Amino acid sequence: MDLKPARRMRHGMNVVHLTASTLFGGPERQMLGLAQTLRSHANTRFISFAEGGRCREFLLEVRNHGFRGQMLKRDTPKLLAAVAELADDLRTNAIDVVLCHGYKSVLLGRMAARRVGVPAVAISRGWTAENRKVRAYEWLERRVLQHMDRVVCVSQGQAAKVRQWCGVPEARLRVIPNAARLEAFTQRDPEARSRLLAFFPGSFRPASILLAAGRLSPEKGFKILVEAMGNVGREHPSAGLVLFGEGVERAELQQQIDSLGLRDRIVLPGFRSDLDLLLTGADLVALSSFTEGLPNILLEASAAGLPVVATAVGGCPEVVSHGETGLIVPPGEPGALAQALNLLLSNVSLQSSMGRAGQQRMRDRFTFTAQALAYRTLFAELCPVRESVAA
Repeated sequence: MDLKPARRMRHGMNVVHLTASTLFGGPERQMLGLAQTLRSHANTRFISFAEGGRCREFLLEVRNHGFRGQMLKRDTPKLLAAVAELADDLRTNAIDVVLCHGYKSVLLGRMAARRVGVPAVAISRGWTAENRKVRAYEWLERRVLQHMDRVVCVSQGQAAKVRQWCGVPEARLRVIPNAARLEAFTQRDPEARSRLLAFFPGSFRPASILLAAGRLSPEKGFKILVEAMGNVGREHPSAGLVLFGEGVERAELQQQIDSLGLRDRIVLPGFRSDLDLLLTGADLVALSSFTEGLPNILLEASAAGLPVVATAVGGCPEVVSHGETGLIVPPGEPGALAQALNLLLSNVSLQSSMGRAGQQRMRDRFTFTAQALAYRTLFAELCPVRESVAA
């Protein structure tokens, strides 16, 4: 339920982020960070499909930051009723632009925006193809993208996929990268290291801590990372991995860890909403994905001053400058991943220099200030009269 009355004063653009959030993860951090940076320029609201009530965590977070967050009453299977409810909300609150996150929001948000006569923008972060149902919905989303008023891709790599697969006219395509929350890492948490060490069972306390995070699903390639850790252990037996996240592969990953005799050295603590507080306790971050848009974990790792090893997929090479802020390896190759991890674990000074370079790269290229300016330019294209009043 919306906490504040409709019809707030229109001192700027009225923007809605439409989502189907089930947790406060990377995409949600991006939405909130943009809203905070645009606070003096735009009135931002967040609307989520109920998702069985799981959207409440995200809506509570945005409300705690002073924004309006609302859960739609209608949801699957009453999708047309949900479109009608959403359209009524957009009309009542005089919304200027709808930013649609994820396939459900793109499919239904476009329909509601058309009813009201306001522009709908799809935010394209990539596709997971996690299961048959998701693959079907993502196929539908790709068919609809060419009919959106604009499609914002979070990386050049994702934009290349959209051009190839979706038929979006170049005039409607924009690349606005995800941003790093630099202010979250201005000070290191003195307890972060001990909190990470506490995840390891028994008496094993690693001298070097690797960190990875993401949905535990096939596209993230965590089975490759676990296999690579078996090779890392032969050269660095005191290294341990903390792998944060939940998903369909959790049981298979744990079985793989056990079969390789790595139960003490690889731990699966589950999903954590305080990952930014824990990051600074690690020595380096690994990403083993087969597909990505522009991963938040790489941005936040670099913002925290950590070197990264990542696969050459999606926007990863745009974040990681190979040999300067981290190392890029081919996807699906545990040997290459292990070799890169071993190289960094063997050279503490290289870890430090790459971490410092990563922080500078975030300041230069991936700030929320730059992201917000790009969105203001987008709003000026879509709503020139409203944007000029806001400016």
